[in-house]
Amino acid sequence: MPLGTLDRTPPPFFRQGPSALTKLAVFSALAIFLMAADSRLKYTQPIRAVLATALLPVQRALLVPVELVEGGSDYFIGLQRAIAGERDARAKLVAQAERAARIEQLTAENARLRALLDLRPALLVKSRTAEVLYEATDPYSRKLFIDRGAAAGVKPGSPVINDSGVLGQVTRVYPLTSEVTLLADKDAAIPVLNPRTQQRSAAFGAGGGDTMELRFMAGNADVQEGDLLLTSGVDGVYPPGLSVATVTKVDRKVESGFARISLVANAKADGVRHVLVLDPLGAQMPPRPEPEPEAKPARRGSKR
Repeated sequence: MPLGTLDRTPPPFFRQGPSALTKLAVFSALAIFLMAADSRLKYTQPIRAVLATALLPVQRALLVPVELVEGGSDYFIGLQRAIAGERDARAKLVAQAERAARIEQLTAENARLRALLDLRPALLVKSRTAEVLYEATDPYSRKLFIDRGAAAGVKPGSPVINDSGVLGQVTRVYPLTSEVTLLADKDAAIPVLNPRTQQRSAAFGAGGGDTMELRFMAGNADVQEGDLLLTSGVDGVYPPGLSVATVTKVDRKVESGFARISLVANAKADGVRHVLVLDPLGAQMPPRPEPEPEAKPARRGSKR
């Protein structure tokens, strides 16, 4: 066979195209062009939308086993929590029913005792609900504003409470809003009663957070950490028996005649949204008798 008739082209396996450097440059330029076109001209957006729509059933099908496992575990965990919550709710319901029965019995007994002793009936406190609008921006005071004012019957001095106890007192009344000074304010004060010792005192705001303090207490006063303080009702403003604060620290100094007693308000102002505004007790109490005028002493003298 003549040599000129032989096929000198290499087999496909050994056939080489452009160099690797040329391929790198071409594909790099193509990638940069596609990125620029996608970011500026949004050419690939329709393609991406079509691919996402086409692959959505596949994705959902692949997620089905994962969702079944997670849903099954969440179901059993939720079922256990629901059973535990129902058990706790039933226990609380029984306790509340027992407490309600005792309260009804004590109320009836109180009414019988008042009738037996010929005492005037207990005062019925009128109340109205209100929503907290915002807290005052003054960093040196603890005040907030509610959405009830003179048009709703709110009066200056009205106590403001929530489900945890006394929050404060209405200090300014506007036609549609009112300003409430919290118990932690440095200018706030409230008479309290220690139900453990039946000792009365006055609690004052400390001006920061929810802290308060019990002032003018003797160094040997029977006050312990954890004592609950309630409203005494002797001021004619707050109804008796409302929760006020809890004793957190008692510092008995030998060199001083008074004890330094720190409190924390039971009703926290942070996060509260709805409150109850009570009418002052003084509006329902009989008026105080006016002091009798003093008799002028007769002049002593002799007529000549």
